[in-house]
Amino acid sequence: MWLVYAIDKVTRETAAFYIGKRNNQTLNAVVKTLLNARAATIFTDQLKNYQYLIPKSIHNTKRYGTNGIERIDLTLRNHLKRLNRRTIGFSRSITILSAILKIYFWI
Repeated sequence: MWLVYAIDKVTRETAAFYIGKRNNQTLNAVVKTLLNARAATIFTDQLKNYQYLIPKSIHNTKRYGTNGIERIDLTLRNHLKRLNRRTIGFSRSITILSAILKIYFWI
């Protein structure tokens, strides 16, 4: 499973998230949401899959552009033990994991 999500760089609120296989379809679910919301700039790491999904005019891969989301990744892994594989709370069910993430992100 692969968790893909986007945050607003200013407010640090979660804009969208999607859980699925590690492929372009999973990435595209979140990228479409950002494009429909008319995001001014989308900061990503240098994963090659992004160059096929995000227009070059709004795609940015600056070195410090992803610091905010990397920090949230660490906090998310510390708060939700369901994301750690070798714990008793690890979720194998995508439905349960999605429900837990909805509660975590939007409450």
